[in-house]
Amino acid sequence: MSERLRVCLILEGSYPFITGGVSSWVHQLIQRLPEVDFVLYTISPKKDQTLSYELPENVVEHVDLVLSERKKSSYKSLYRKKKIFKEIVEMHKLFMLNTVPSIDNLINMMEPGYYLYYDSVKQREGWNLIVENNVKNNPIYPFSDYFWAWKSTHDMIFSVMGFEAPDADVYHAISTGYAGLAGVVAKIRKGKPLILTEHGLYHKEREIEIRRTNLIRGYQRDMWIKIYNMLSKLTYKYSDLIISLFEYNREKQIELGAPEEKTLVIPNGIDIERFASIKREKREGFHVGLVGRVVPIKDIKTFISTAKIISKEIPESQFYCIGPTDEDPGYFEDCKLLVKSFHLENKFHFTGKQDVRKYYSFLDVLMLTSIREAQPLVLLEGFCSGVPAVATRVGNVPELLDYDDNFLAPSKDPVKLAAGVKYIYDNPETMQGIVARNREKVIRFYDREKVYRKYGDIYQGVARGEGWLE
Repeated sequence: MSERLRVCLILEGSYPFITGGVSSWVHQLIQRLPEVDFVLYTISPKKDQTLSYELPENVVEHVDLVLSERKKSSYKSLYRKKKIFKEIVEMHKLFMLNTVPSIDNLINMMEPGYYLYYDSVKQREGWNLIVENNVKNNPIYPFSDYFWAWKSTHDMIFSVMGFEAPDADVYHAISTGYAGLAGVVAKIRKGKPLILTEHGLYHKEREIEIRRTNLIRGYQRDMWIKIYNMLSKLTYKYSDLIISLFEYNREKQIELGAPEEKTLVIPNGIDIERFASIKREKREGFHVGLVGRVVPIKDIKTFISTAKIISKEIPESQFYCIGPTDEDPGYFEDCKLLVKSFHLENKFHFTGKQDVRKYYSFLDVLMLTSIREAQPLVLLEGFCSGVPAVATRVGNVPELLDYDDNFLAPSKDPVKLAAGVKYIYDNPETMQGIVARNREKVIRFYDREKVYRKYGDIYQGVARGEGWLE
């Protein structure tokens, strides 16, 4: 290990290209540990993406693996190829039995830069595996459907397996999925420890997306779901430490196979001083805001529907959607049309990316309408700033809101969300005590300085082979 610790952060579809809660967390982690050199190993859907963050000085290297690209490779040893595919066949037998195999032999036999895109269908063992699985699992649909679905799922895995990870003392995957697999491959090839932090549960998020789309049907859908589940199990098997943000998710990780003794809860943290110092200034009217990207998972359409109900019950209300609008232009256009159809043009404001502190200074209610979250930073920020919240019952949100049904609603339930806002409007004296308790809780338990220092200690401990301390 060099004098300065070198940590490789493995990121899929987030930092430094996409803004959001996870990306913000990563950026702050890097900034708060200036004594650590960070390497970014990003996994992207397309090349040449624009950076959304200015990289801190202690980011010393950045490599980007583009999953959609098919890299050239050559592997002349026919004998070695046959050994590789025999290993793959044996692994698939274990996969079909829902057993997580060891992949050390496979990865050690595959030299970096060797990609299985073509040999997987040209080698007899690989082709037979595809045909047999089609007969067993996909008897109704055409073989061509199964073949191309198989290629789509497996070629991305082959990209990760063949890619050469940058050198580091510790590898830290910020999700399972392809990032988790990349961490496993790096651990095997480099002989270095692997840490996993899950902000949400990757395989569950992907399963929700797959089941909601009409583009994947039948066994193709089941195959995608099984692969994502297996990638999570594989990452759990090989990780030296598995971190979740709250206890419920830790329990779910254990249910999927994470060894309990390797699991640890480290909550999100925020800059307490930055938000506690905000001066609250009451403005005329009643102001409701949502801080988040304008994307489907944040369910901005439900926020707009809630605004329609509230505007009738509280005529002086104003609404603010505070966050980037450029990630999903089509969805943003739909949201603008919905605002127009509800005749809310003079009440509902898309602010774009802003310094949220300006809004925390006068908002009367902070809303969260997401259909999927882990432990939302925006609620912690709002609480610390003195803003009460109404939110959907997702992730760690119920715990943050003390399981109080006055402020919680099922996903996509604008009536219940509106009722929560009306409760805050009608009960200002009760809310003073709740706001004070929320603020005290955040200051006590969610100080990011303590959170990031914990990560710094973990990096040092696992790099030295000493593990970590509770």
